[in-house]
Amino acid sequence: MCATGRPRLLPVPRPAKAGCVLTVVLLSCPTQALQAHDAPTRWAYPPACCHGDPATGECQRIPARTVHGRSGGWVVVLNPGDHPKVTRQQRYFIPRGDENPSGDGDFHICLHPTEADENCFFVPPDVM
Repeated sequence: MCATGRPRLLPVPRPAKAGCVLTVVLLSCPTQALQAHDAPTRWAYPPACCHGDPATGECQRIPARTVHGRSGGWVVVLNPGDHPKVTRQQRYFIPRGDENPSGDGDFHICLHPTEADENCFFVPPDVM
């Protein structure tokens, strides 16, 4: 499907098998956004936050012990093993109001384009 919601078919000059037509339909929609991956508990990270898949994606669940609420925001300190992209200790500050509700009872963070850059931060709704 293209952005209009309808498949855009390209003319096929000779008879083609169904698999070829499907390939033509899929290749004719290059501007369609890629889907974000799901969190381990099956809620989807927003596409603007996640640019990968479950194994290599920037969005991952993080331990609650790494998150500290402060006046005015959240401090997150991640060490290697807390998030797949983190190779050395990283510290992030997320201003209050910039967090998103998580789809489960866990904290999640999206790091993009590098491990030093927090892209999206998710907080359990009962903690917000």
